[in-house]
Amino acid sequence: MDWAILQFLAPAITASLIIAGIHAYLGLHVVERGVIFVDLSLAQIASLGAAIAVWRGDDPQSAAVYWMSLAFTLIGAAIFAFVKGHKARIPQEAIIGISYAVASAAVILTLSMVTGEAEHLRDMLVGNILAVQWAEVWLTGAIYLVIGLFHFVFRRRFLEISIDAEAAAAGGMSVRFWDFLFYASFGFVVTRSVAIAGVLLVFCYLIVPSVGGMLFSRNIGPRLAIGWVMGTVVSMLGMYFSVEFDLPTGATIVCTFGVALAAMAAVRPLFRLQAHGAARVAPTEARRPAGQVNP
Repeated sequence: MDWAILQFLAPAITASLIIAGIHAYLGLHVVERGVIFVDLSLAQIASLGAAIAVWRGDDPQSAAVYWMSLAFTLIGAAIFAFVKGHKARIPQEAIIGISYAVASAAVILTLSMVTGEAEHLRDMLVGNILAVQWAEVWLTGAIYLVIGLFHFVFRRRFLEISIDAEAAAAGGMSVRFWDFLFYASFGFVVTRSVAIAGVLLVFCYLIVPSVGGMLFSRNIGPRLAIGWVMGTVVSMLGMYFSVEFDLPTGATIVCTFGVALAAMAAVRPLFRLQAHGAARVAPTEARRPAGQVNP
């Protein structure tokens, strides 16, 4: 890849790394909560807001489309935070799934009344990350920095309700209030990310690095580190494959995520065998008298 191509890809590469950084962290919470498809659902709700704005006649790249998407996303955040369905024994994942299905159908119906609906649907699904400009990259980085600082300050509360919401409620925490803050901040991230990368790629950035980290560690810190490394490496590889083989960038990165996760799952037994062997050797070494060596 020559220097001219690297200069062309630089905004997209930077944007993908920024998205990978924040989504790898949020993915930990999503997986711990067991609401795997909340990202897809919120992204589709954001897309519905954008579709309605486009149907009204707003330019797809205008600020009006973004604010409409954000408004719909915050409504979705409120629904997921306050409509739990526990009394009726309805899993929250069911509410998320219903929201996704209804929002998806509404997007299709709305865009069916807009010229070029097929192109709009494609952009919402796979995005066009190569078209991102430096101004969008820096604005996205600033928004995610603020949200990252917010989550860092209140990290204990968010972790408590993600790991054991019932225990947090028993301790006097307002779970619904903190749930809303989580989903609202999450909605800001999703709305921005979907506008740049599309629904499918954003979902992969959220879930796949977190699952990759879970394959090798049960602790939050190592899982987060593995997720960040995976997101960075896969983003770079996906960009390279996209340019090298002239493939759609978003779809290429999504497929690269799938291949990388499959490879990590394949080598996981080797790491488990090494860890098991080390655990067996350690007690033997501890019991051996001083000065004794292996035969």
